[in-house]
Amino acid sequence: MDYLWVKWIHILSSTLLFGTGLGIAFFFWIAHRRGDPRVIAETARTVVIADACFTAPAVIVQFVSGMWLTWRLGIPFSVFWLKTALLLFFVVGACWLPVLWLQARARRLAAEAAALGAPLPEAYRRTMRWWFWLGWPAFLGVMAIFWLMVMKPV
Repeated sequence: MDYLWVKWIHILSSTLLFGTGLGIAFFFWIAHRRGDPRVIAETARTVVIADACFTAPAVIVQFVSGMWLTWRLGIPFSVFWLKTALLLFFVVGACWLPVLWLQARARRLAAEAAALGAPLPEAYRRTMRWWFWLGWPAFLGVMAIFWLMVMKPV
């Protein structure tokens, strides 16, 4: 495949990964802040679908295209910016995978509360605290990866 096409796909997947992730988090957080179990359950349902349709494929494309570009350009993995970006990629993934499970759990807990006409349980609040605190290192990690990819510090 032509280098410029793969580079374009790599940049596009980066943008999709960051933009979709930020948008998903924003809408889920706003629903959470409203405190209405019905709104939270419906928003979380959409969030889970969006992560499956957009974020997960973008992660795979990002990794594969990045590895191809590294190979094509002959960049050794010992280069500081590359090895740091790869490390951060896996740190972000280690934060993001539990977030997927937490979103599904929050959706289930909110749906159960809505069906019973009950307030959100403490388990929901605990789930959202974990979601919130795992989201920050993932967000900052993606920002750092963007910076590394553009600036390529030595």
